[in-house]
Amino acid sequence: MENLAVYHGPIGKEEGERRLGQDGRDGCYLVRNSDSVEGVYCLCVLCQGYVYTYRIHKDDAGSWAAETSPGVQKRYFRQIKNLIAAFQKPGQGIAMPLLYPVTLEFNVYSATQTESHKARETAPCMGNHTMYEQGRVGRCFPSRTHSFCSKQSCCRET
Repeated sequence: MENLAVYHGPIGKEEGERRLGQDGRDGCYLVRNSDSVEGVYCLCVLCQGYVYTYRIHKDDAGSWAAETSPGVQKRYFRQIKNLIAAFQKPGQGIAMPLLYPVTLEFNVYSATQTESHKARETAPCMGNHTMYEQGRVGRCFPSRTHSFCSKQSCCRET
C-alpha cells in the first residue's frame, strides 16, 4: 500500500475530507487507513460536494476487494492498483468513477535546510536530494517548495 501514490496513511476522516475538498473536483479520490477497523483502508471519492467512503481490504487469499453499493457483486483483484483501475470506469457500484488522483506530496527537507528535522515555513528543493519517508523513496524536484517536515522524513544528497 505504501507504494500507492494516492495512499495518504492514517490521516483520519476529517483530514481526508479536507484534502478532497481542497482539490474540489468531482471524481477526485484518495486512499487512507480506516479510523475504526484495523488493517482496513478507505477509498474516498468526492461527488457533488460530498465525500463517499468505501472500505477496501485484503482477504486471506491476498486479493483486494471494496465494499460497494448493495446489489453490486463484489469483485476481487490481485493488486490494489487493479482495483483502482476498475473503479475508474462508470457503473462499478460507487458514487462516481475515480477520475482525479489526489496524491500524497512528500514534504522534504535536507539536513542543511533544518536542524534536527525541525520545520521551516518553506524550503526550496534544489533537486539534488533523494527523499526517504516511511519506506518510500522518491526524487525531489527542482524549484519545488516543501512546506512541512516531520521527524519521519528526511533528504539525503545524491
